[in-house]
Amino acid sequence: IELAAGAAPIANYVAYVTSGHLVFVSGQIPRGPDGKPTCLGKLGANISVEDGRKAARLCGISLIGHLKAACGGDLDRVKRVVKLGGFVSSSADFVDHPAVVNGASDLMVEVFGEAGRHARFAVGVADLPVNVCVEVDGIFEIG
Repeated sequence: IELAAGAAPIANYVAYVTSGHLVFVSGQIPRGPDGKPTCLGKLGANISVEDGRKAARLCGISLIGHLKAACGGDLDRVKRVVKLGGFVSSSADFVDHPAVVNGASDLMVEVFGEAGRHARFAVGVADLPVNVCVEVDGIFEIG
């Protein structure tokens, strides 16, 4: 997995905040190799569950990029993925939000093993910034 430096925030907030042993990473959107938002649209309309999962994985990669920065470049400091929050832009009749956010959840277990297992929510929303189909934020414990 190639980690790029996390994208700069697009509004008045910071990419992450460290408080004690916790790192709170702001919501990340899927970005392509060029850094531009990708996977635009809605689940249940023009985006498949599989493409949504891939987009959530990209969000997870961005989360880890910011987490790495918060750890001074040393991901060995990560003790646990505490919680992920997933927002899925979807049509009113779409009901498979958890399967989409699994793209980020599966990545956390792939990267951090048992320490990657976490609490989570996955909810549907009417719209997300710049029309992306998914956004994921995270809370991590570091040492």
